Amino acid sequence: GGGAMEAAAKGGFVLSNLAEVVERVLGFLPTKALLRAACVCRLWRECARRILRSRQRVAWVSALELGPAESHALVRALARELEKVHVLPQTVLYIADAETFSGHEECHDQKKARKRNSKETAVALEKLLPKRCQILGLVTPGIVVTPMGSSSNQPQEIEEGEAGFALLFPKIDGVKIHTFHFSKDSKNRVFDESKFAEAGLKNNPDLRVVLLFGYNSWKSGATRFLHQIVNPLNEKSIILAGGQVESFTSLTSENNSAQPGDACGVVGLAFSGPQIQSATVLLDQDVADERTAEAAMQRLKAANIPEHNTIGFMFACIGRGYRHYKTKRNMEADAFRKFFPSVPLFGFFGHGEIGCDRIVTGNFVLRECNDIKDDLLHGYTTVMTLIHLGSTK
Repeated sequence: GGGAMEAAAKGGFVLSNLAEVVERVLGFLPTKALLRAACVCRLWRECARRILRSRQRVAWVSALELGPAESHALVRALARELEKVHVLPQTVLYIADAETFSGHEECHDQKKARKRNSKETAVALEKLLPKRCQILGLVTPGIVVTPMGSSSNQPQEIEEGEAGFALLFPKIDGVKIHTFHFSKDSKNRVFDESKFAEAGLKNNPDLRVVLLFGYNSWKSGATRFLHQIVNPLNEKSIILAGGQVESFTSLTSENNSAQPGDACGVVGLAFSGPQIQSATVLLDQDVADERTAEAAMQRLKAANIPEHNTIGFMFACIGRGYRHYKTKRNMEADAFRKFFPSVPLFGFFGHGEIGCDRIVTGNFVLRECNDIKDDLLHGYTTVMTLIHLGSTK
C-alpha cells in the first residue's frame, strides 16, 4: 500500500510540474476533452493551448445515413462526432440537402408526414458548435461529400436522399478565412462597390480564393445582381468558384440565421494568406464521358498544387450527375479521386456554377489554361477547385 501511495505521489508530481510529459499525455485527447482538462491548473491550461495551436489540419463531419424525421442526419452526426475531433473550429462551412433539411419526411413509426423547419435545424447545428466560430450554412439540391475517417475515402455524389457535411477550419498560421454577405437592395439598382473593401475583397493583397454562393436565383434581378458581384472580383490573381444554392440558413457572423424569404443575394468565404495556392477547371457540356472527365482532371493535376493540406471542391449543375453520364453514377467524383488519391472532395449540385480554368501558384503567378476572356457564370457545367492551405507543422 505504501509503495502504491509513493508511486501515486510521484505521478502527481510529474503531472503537476513537467510540462513536456503533460503535453505528451494531453496530446492524445480530442478537443472537447482537452478543453475540460485545461481547467485543472495553470500548467495544464498552457499545455492545452500549445496543443490546440499545433492542430491546424482541416477536419470534417459527414452525414450519409437516413434517420428519423425529427432531426437531420447532419445534426446527429455533428452531435456525435464533435466529441472526437482534434481541432477547435474557428470557421465552419456546412452544406445539407434541400429536400430533407426542410422538406416533408414520412415517419414510418406513425405513418404520417412531419415537416422539418429549416431554421430550427440550422439553430440546432449552430448550438453544437463553439459560440465564437463563424458559420456559413447552405442548403442545396444535392451533395458531394467524402466520408469521415480518411481523406483518401471515395467521395460520393449524393443526388437524392439525406446527406450533408460540415467542414471545420481551425485557426491556421498565415491563413485568414472570413464570411461575407451581399444582399440585393430593391431600392438601388447599382451595387455599392465600397462594400467589397469592407468585406476584405478589395485592397487586400493577400486575398487568394473567394467561394461565392448565390441564393434565391429565381428572383427577378438575381442574375443581374450576381453579375454586379462577380464582375468586379474577376481579377486574374484571385480564384473565384461556387454556384447557385437553394438558400443559406446560417451566417452567424451577422447574427442572421436565415435570409428574408423574398430576398436574393450572395454569401461566401474569402481565403487570404500568402501561403495559399489554388486552381480551378471548368467541365463544360462537352464533358460527357469518362475519358473527357479524366482529361479535365489532368488539367487540374497539371497545376501542380501541393496535395498535402489541400481540400477539393466540386460545384456541379443539378442537370449533370448520373443523368448527364447516361446513368453511370459518381463519374466526376471518381475521376477526381483517380488523380487526387489523398485530397478530400466536397461540394454540391446546384442551379448554376461560378468558375473558370485558372491557376494561381505558390509564387503568386497566374497560369490560365485558355486565352479566352473569362466567363465565370455557367449552366450545365461542373467547376472543380483545389485550395492548398500551406504546409502544416
